[in-house]
Amino acid sequence: MSIDTVGAGGLPGAPGTGPLAPGRAAGTGFGAFVARARAAGRLVVQPRMGMGDPRRMREGLLATRGADATSAGTITIDSYTRVGNDAAARRALADGVDLNGYPIVGHGAAVTRAVLHGVRDDSFPVQVRHGSAAPQRIFAALVAAGLDATEGGPVSYCLPYSRTPLRESVANWVQCCELLVRFARSGAEPHLETFGGCMMGQLCPPGLLVALSVLEAMFFYQHGVRSVSLSYAQQTDAEQDAEAVRALQRLAAELLPDADRHAVIYTYMGVYPRTPAGARALLVSAARLAVRSGAERLIVKTVAEAHRIPTIAENVAALELAAAAAAAEPRGARPVGDTGVYAEARALVQAVLNLDADLGRALVRAFDRGYLDVPYCLHPDNAGRSRSYIDSAGRLRWAEIGAMPIGHLVAASRPRRVTSAALLGALSYVEHKYDRAALVRPAAQPLPGYDRVRCADGGEMAEHDD
Repeated sequence: MSIDTVGAGGLPGAPGTGPLAPGRAAGTGFGAFVARARAAGRLVVQPRMGMGDPRRMREGLLATRGADATSAGTITIDSYTRVGNDAAARRALADGVDLNGYPIVGHGAAVTRAVLHGVRDDSFPVQVRHGSAAPQRIFAALVAAGLDATEGGPVSYCLPYSRTPLRESVANWVQCCELLVRFARSGAEPHLETFGGCMMGQLCPPGLLVALSVLEAMFFYQHGVRSVSLSYAQQTDAEQDAEAVRALQRLAAELLPDADRHAVIYTYMGVYPRTPAGARALLVSAARLAVRSGAERLIVKTVAEAHRIPTIAENVAALELAAAAAAAEPRGARPVGDTGVYAEARALVQAVLNLDADLGRALVRAFDRGYLDVPYCLHPDNAGRSRSYIDSAGRLRWAEIGAMPIGHLVAASRPRRVTSAALLGALSYVEHKYDRAALVRPAAQPLPGYDRVRCADGGEMAEHDD
């Protein structure tokens, strides 16, 4: 199966609802909300919020809805529920333990429906975020509560977060897609967001992130899900990131031409700046990246990321800062460089498609052969032969590619040895870059209550004057 064949004739074995027009969503649901925001020229911003107490969860959703931004709500699942230990989640609730997320299975559909009553509607969708390689019970619980948007993927929620065999994760996610498709037949248009563009959070060169994001979205589509979003996590260099997001959009247009689709940027997921100014500047850079690259949605992070779980107020402040940054950024397509991210991602996707018409089997075989190989990932099904580094310009490069079929695209050089000291330095690169950025405070303030921040990507944006 070639990329050209997929683009012309569609993916094989895609059951369920018929295709949507390119770039359009059915009338209701998460994808339709994002499409309306895109048509109005607004970036959708979203927190990663989750509380164990239903009253606090409702309070967080109401605050997100009330933010001065075009926002979507989030229910992030707790760690017990993520690994299927629902009994431990229920014991924690009974003992008054403050969980690190919302136990959607433990609370049951009636409680979750009460949390959402009068909050969620077509103007404010809510997405469930969970991190599970075996999420069948989570999917069943969210569907029972009337929700229709979630995220993850058979690779991206398996390799970084569990030791579940990849083959089992693929089977689990087939079941989950089928559950959402059955739900769609009752009138809703469900939405799945791939987490594939966020593998390990950091130090993964963009070509592999783009390929994984596209492959997981294709997996969802092959199993009947017609509304998808493709993720990409902000990395170390703004120009390289912009090129990567454009490559992601280009491949998605070629391989998922009939899907409702959009791109979602994740604010940097690695070691976060410790200073409030550095954290805000990094978020501003992510918002600018989203607008420059034509992405439609942004997952925000807060000033508390390096220290603790953020408060509701800190999440709202991050949403509003990101929305202000996006509104101030000039819109319209801008040229980006071509350092080979698209070609690399396309080669990886093509290698996987050549293995099997069934994308689940193809993904398992690709990892088994090392055609896909995530650097620094310790999962038993990952070959572990690839390595990356940050070059002198601040861009992510391959130090070793293992068996990945991109040797003809990666600059010829001897394998580069990555020492433990170099790895630790790379992990802290973004933190140090933004914490060291200077603050410039001119007399004139372009936005009420804000001052200028000099961003580490060379731009400026407003920061709350604390």
